[in-house]
Amino acid sequence: MSRQIALLRGINVGGHNSFPKARQVALAESLGFGEVSVLLQTGNIVFADPGMPPEETARAIEDRISAELGLSVPVVVRTRDELAAAIAANPFPQAAAEPKSLHMTFLSAVPTDTARLDALDLAAFAPDRFRLIGRELYLWCPNGIGRSKLADAISRAPLGVTATSRNWNTVTKLLALADA
Repeated sequence: MSRQIALLRGINVGGHNSFPKARQVALAESLGFGEVSVLLQTGNIVFADPGMPPEETARAIEDRISAELGLSVPVVVRTRDELAAAIAANPFPQAAAEPKSLHMTFLSAVPTDTARLDALDLAAFAPDRFRLIGRELYLWCPNGIGRSKLADAISRAPLGVTATSRNWNTVTKLLALADA
């Protein structure tokens, strides 16, 4: 059975946008989604493909969260196959051995204006590196994301699309959950 993965931005992070795991499951089920699982509490919902394109699924979830919780929560959705392809496309395979150092930012669409990213002097941020491939931005911070000036610079580069990030541990666990 095919699956979709909803990635909610800014849920249960630092006490912001409280949305407990059980309520995430209930909300997905109220939309008619089957076989719902939630990974962690930070907005990672895996469910049977509801038969609509991921963009429609994202809008349906956003609208329901707004109606039921009064929260404005951006959502990015990937199919199981899209997530698997993004994992396979990892341009930093050596970083997978230290999964907390590798992050994937999921974008709602391919950005049309990447001038701010393209202008970054990557040598100034070494050893940190990033690569934008389609709708995913990969960020490798060997010394940790908390100290990364590149992570900060990327977060300030407006791409004009919804974006939400997960570390490599979470990304690979989401695929495993989609395959379960």
